[in-house]
Amino acid sequence: MVEISTIPFKNKVYMKLFKDNFKNHLLFYGCGAVAFGVKANGFNYLLLYFYSQIMGLPPEKVSFGLAIALVIDAFTDPLIGTISDNFRSKLGRRHLFIYIFGLPAAISYYFLWSPPSLDQDNLFIYFISLTILTRFLMTFYEVPSVALGPELSLDYDRRTKLSAARYLFGWWGGLTMATLVYLVFLPEEKGGLNYLEGWSSYGLTASCLIIASIYCSGIGLHYEIPNLPQATSRRKPIKQILIYTIDAVTNRQFLALFSSASFFAMAAGVTMSLGIYFTRHFWELSTAEIGILQLPLFLSAILASVIAPRFSQQLDKKRCAILCVILCIFVAPLPFILRFTGLFPENNSEFLLPLLMLFSFIETSLAIMASIYFSAMFADIVEDNQKKNFQRSEGLYYAASSFTQKALNSLGILLAGQILRLVEFPQDSTEKSIPETVVNELVLTSLICLAIIYFIAVSLLFFYNITRQTHNENLNLINRQEEKSGKV
Repeated sequence: MVEISTIPFKNKVYMKLFKDNFKNHLLFYGCGAVAFGVKANGFNYLLLYFYSQIMGLPPEKVSFGLAIALVIDAFTDPLIGTISDNFRSKLGRRHLFIYIFGLPAAISYYFLWSPPSLDQDNLFIYFISLTILTRFLMTFYEVPSVALGPELSLDYDRRTKLSAARYLFGWWGGLTMATLVYLVFLPEEKGGLNYLEGWSSYGLTASCLIIASIYCSGIGLHYEIPNLPQATSRRKPIKQILIYTIDAVTNRQFLALFSSASFFAMAAGVTMSLGIYFTRHFWELSTAEIGILQLPLFLSAILASVIAPRFSQQLDKKRCAILCVILCIFVAPLPFILRFTGLFPENNSEFLLPLLMLFSFIETSLAIMASIYFSAMFADIVEDNQKKNFQRSEGLYYAASSFTQKALNSLGILLAGQILRLVEFPQDSTEKSIPETVVNELVLTSLICLAIIYFIAVSLLFFYNITRQTHNENLNLINRQEEKSGKV
């Protein structure tokens, strides 16, 4: 939370500076999301499978550990966001955190994929300790990094473009590593998913990419530090900070968006955690085919990042988000429904993989677009709250956004583990030893849960009411307040 008395909204020099450098902002702000994408992909898509099917821990125990780590991490987000909002240094409010925590976060991520030889109890302790540590260290980077977005632009549409760039880079980073896992690190001739050394090689490569992403982003935006909003020189009492924080998180628009985004994140947690089970056991794809299945998703990120800002210019962000989530509800289960009704190619058919690639491309494009809109809408709440208490809370709101993704994503992962337990999915087994009825039950149970969660997410989004017009009204009101107080 910062008083922006030093940078008024109509300051022509400020606005021209940021306009002239907007392409650089897109590049380096987006680049910083690669680290997040790599980490998120590993945690959401691979860890459950790695520690349950490869390392032999019970899946419900692994999902519980992931959920605990996520919840702890989620509760630290608002704290770190508030600290970042009020932090004063020669490097501004955000950059010091970026520079300090990048390296230890990457090192911790590497050791997560290279566990020592331990018994089950000690392995679980090792797993949950490294999971908590990695998430904690990454949060100290992620929250200040993402909070730079609304500081780099006040424009309604430019914020959507910044969000799109961040999701493009983040998605490509995570997807690149996922593709390398199947095509390079886990070749079928060396045991495929059971090749332990391949998982360690993945961890090392991913950690190096995390380091490169973090410091490339920080250094690339370093020159803007003098032009970014700075924390007020006056120290606020803890009581006052607490009041501002409560006011920010009880904002009506925030509560509506927070609730909707939470359930959307929960659905993502279920989908990503169980995705590898579906591809390996329901569709019976090889590791190479799973890797090939990832390739069209690179285009999904490009498509979503290009068309999302254009659609929002015509329909506003809220309507676009609602439309994307509704389409996800119908597209996501369609291949499974068609298979159960006998209208989809059988496994090992030459048409199976191309069709799965097509459906995955469409579903992923819609999901990324929805995520872009959610992120951009969180940015617009900054001014909606500022007009009431004269405080900017970028860090707090983006921490809250991160909280929704992590806390509810953790519930999604926990739900995924419970679904595996409910259907009595065999632990540490090959696909040949798993009964077809168990696999089908896993799919049907998951689809029902996802349909319910998506429906709730859409319903809650109707209570969010910030449009292009209301955003501009908020900016004009804030400017008048600044002029009246003599700060402009």
